[in-house]
Amino acid sequence: MRTIASTVATYIKTKPYLSSALSDGIINLTSLARQIQPDIENVMRKTVNQGAIVMSLKRASDDAEFSSGSAKITGVLKNMGDITVRSSLIDYSFSISETLLLNQAHLLKKIEHIKEVFYTSSRGVAESNIIVSQNISELVDTIFSEETCHSKVENLSSITIKLPTENVTIPGIYYFIFQRLSWEGINVNEIISTSNEFTILIDEQQVSSAFEEIKKLKSL
Repeated sequence: MRTIASTVATYIKTKPYLSSALSDGIINLTSLARQIQPDIENVMRKTVNQGAIVMSLKRASDDAEFSSGSAKITGVLKNMGDITVRSSLIDYSFSISETLLLNQAHLLKKIEHIKEVFYTSSRGVAESNIIVSQNISELVDTIFSEETCHSKVENLSSITIKLPTENVTIPGIYYFIFQRLSWEGINVNEIISTSNEFTILIDEQQVSSAFEEIKKLKSL
């Protein structure tokens, strides 16, 4: 039998921002209960007392599942390694083709002895992104001139974050970071990750704000 408590718990688990706010204790439960009451009544198909919703929200916010999950995430973030910032980057998006990998290999050969050059790439099913330092953009344009380029976004910066190895066993870490960036109105253009580090690509005008927000996570 569906109870008010289980209905409320299921509801907030489908709202990640709400779950975080409850876990952090930064939300007014009475106001929230009033706001979600129509949704809870719709699910239960009956009138639900607002006070009962408040009590269910209180139980959910005290639930060990919420508090322990948040504690694990903040524990990992406190142990973040170096945060590396790079500027003057360009993000290219190309269609996958029979020659794309050959051209990437050609580019790598050309830049292997160039100091202070940045190169990384990611490959999907239908397209591949190549991110490079702005100072080799003419070289990229030449080598990939026969490829289908969907976009070329300039004036980008990257922030690379090193995470402890246990990050792969704890769900919600990436969400936690991107949530904070979203709250500050910071748009992430591209994400590239390995097991224990990831890089975000953002507009150069927002890199300082993004860096400060990420740095704050270490002191949560």
